[in-house]
Formats: sequence, structure tokens, C-alpha cells
Amino acid sequence: MSGGGEPRIRPSGDRLLLDLKVQPGASKSELAGIQQGRLRVRIAAAPEDGKANRELAAFFARLLCCSKGDLALKTGEKSRLKTLAIPSKYGEALGRILEAQKLTQ
Repeated sequence: MSGGGEPRIRPSGDRLLLDLKVQPGASKSELAGIQQGRLRVRIAAAPEDGKANRELAAFFARLLCCSKGDLALKTGEKSRLKTLAIPSKYGEALGRILEAQKLTQ
């Protein structure tokens, strides 16, 4: 893994915006470290017909213990570089997840 650093998280109203770099078509959905200010995520779904985006939302919903409907893809619908909007009330859980990623790099 290269260029760890801090992942970009920005407040936007009652949401937090998290920058991601997504790798679809992986063998399983998992976090894969931090690269150039983006949280790397491997997704076990093909990048076709929105399958990878749906799995991305389901994966983060499992991580944060929230519903998929709480999450919104703000940018990157057809790109590997995405920005996910997460309700601010999940900020503490998100912080724990990101801290664990920094420790495993």
C-alpha cells in the first residue's frame, strides 16, 4: 500500500463526506488501507448495472450498523473514485474504523 496519510472527511450539513477509492470485482468486500487521502475499499461485486455501488452501500451499512438508506453516494457513480455521504451521528463509529485502518498499514 502506498501513500497512506489521513483519509479526507469533510462535514456537509448533517453528513460527513468520505473520499473512497473502490476496487470492484474483488473476492470479498473489505477495507484495504488508505491511499492518497482516500479510504481504499475492495468490493465483491462487478462494476455493472450499479451492482458495485449497491454492495458498497451494503458493506458500509454493515460496518457502521446503519441502514443502506442512511448512506448516499455523492460523487463517482461510474468511477472508482467516490465520495460517500454518511450521517454525522455515525461519526464516532467511522472514526474507529479509520483509526483501525491506519494501525494496520
